[in-house]
Amino acid sequence: MPGGRLTQQERQQIALGLADGLAYAEIARRLDRPTSTITREVMRNGGPTAYRADLAHRATERRAHRRKQAAPRGPEALPQPHGRDPEAVREYEETFTTLLMQSGLPKMMARVLACLYTTDAGSLTASELAQRLQVSPASVSKAIAFLEGLELVRRERDERRRERYVVDNELWYQSMIRSARSNAQLAEVARQGVGVLGSGTPAAVRLENIARFVDFVGESIARAAEQARDVLYAKPETTSDSTA
Repeated sequence: MPGGRLTQQERQQIALGLADGLAYAEIARRLDRPTSTITREVMRNGGPTAYRADLAHRATERRAHRRKQAAPRGPEALPQPHGRDPEAVREYEETFTTLLMQSGLPKMMARVLACLYTTDAGSLTASELAQRLQVSPASVSKAIAFLEGLELVRRERDERRRERYVVDNELWYQSMIRSARSNAQLAEVARQGVGVLGSGTPAAVRLENIARFVDFVGESIARAAEQARDVLYAKPETTSDSTA
């Protein structure tokens, strides 16, 4: 399997594959590259609908040039725990950040959230985030306030009374529940439209179908979230009356 950076010819093949509607895995197979490499390349350069090989190649060259110029600073070269490859971790964080941006988060908010999720502790202080991301404390503060508003992070105090920003399983569960509630609100508004537009009219039928659909999806999300929390996040029971 070839390693190293993608060539311009490979990027052209990626663009052709996307135009033909091929999945990332199939494009990766044809290029003998990991699927993650193709996913990262496409998401970093406009997504599947806006990817252009020439622009992607120039953007990669610019990023490489900036990293080379910034190399003497070196904070990102700190050793990784558990024997992780620092470059692989950095590239994965870029991929994760790009995916979060595609879902609607602004870039700095996406970077902060990706950094928290890829940290073993699942929590960092403002100064730790600023150091890891090489940004100002003010940028971190603004990003955290935004993410808190979406209930994607929470604050807590550690034993040294430092404020830490946390991501955990409960926050992910609450995010799913909020999505279900949003669907319920959409269904309610759609049904209000049925009364306004007249039951049985084409517009009202369309809205009623929307309401039924999002009702079903919302209920499925809520039920699945509850089941997943019970099965995946349940703490193991301990028995005190076990005997040897």
